[in-house]
Amino acid sequence: MPQAVVDVPKNMEKLPLSVFIIAKNEADRIPVAIRAVRDWVDEVIVIDSGSSDDTVAVSESLGARVVFNEWRGYGPQKVFGESLCRNEWLLNLDADEEVSSELGAEIRALFGQGGPACSAYTLPILPLYPFQQTGHPWTAFHHPVRLYRKSRAGFKDELVHDSVVVREGTTGNLKGMVLHRSFRSLAHHIEKVNGYSSAQAEVLASRGRDPGLLALLLVPALAFFKQYILRREFVNGVDGIVVSHMYAFQRFIRLAKTREKQRLLRQGK
Repeated sequence: MPQAVVDVPKNMEKLPLSVFIIAKNEADRIPVAIRAVRDWVDEVIVIDSGSSDDTVAVSESLGARVVFNEWRGYGPQKVFGESLCRNEWLLNLDADEEVSSELGAEIRALFGQGGPACSAYTLPILPLYPFQQTGHPWTAFHHPVRLYRKSRAGFKDELVHDSVVVREGTTGNLKGMVLHRSFRSLAHHIEKVNGYSSAQAEVLASRGRDPGLLALLLVPALAFFKQYILRREFVNGVDGIVVSHMYAFQRFIRLAKTREKQRLLRQGK
């Protein structure tokens, strides 16, 4: 099970590593992300897209550098964040994520061995919902590249799919977890799904996707099966059933909005 982040001695030598975080209205969550890394990385940069809460003030009080950049999509925002970093090695975090103590130690060990051997590293993301005290490592199904050399890898400049492309060299895999507290509540989950699915529907419709009867019938059921069985949410009992239904809804509403968009385009709206 993941453990709480432990304090790192203030006099520990900092790694030549830049951490960058995109954020908007994350004053209540971003302190956890910053505190988990600030004592052992060279710099923490927050790219704010117009917060109306105390995100900027809170981030700066914790030692982060905050830069405003108007929102143009996930990929463009992260590409902009990369351009601000002064180090060759970058670690990207979301404002609702936390580097576990195990992962922090693992990253420090990489640099302590004369430097990382690979061009990039994947990190397992462990989802935690507000009604869960701890997560089960079996449910860490997502392993994106988040630690990488900017001369050999970088984010794609896409509006929705903000993934890192490794252009040169090999990719390693780290075992320590990134704890991901994506949703403040189920209501917040629905709000985020609403916004994200609208952006996805725009992209899918522009590519000619037009979901039909079979997709609308089968995709939600298959999505539940994928989350509950293949991603092993069954280990979380009733919580796993809730999470799996939310994932199925997320997939369904994306298709429904894509279909709606296509109908409106045909009507010239």
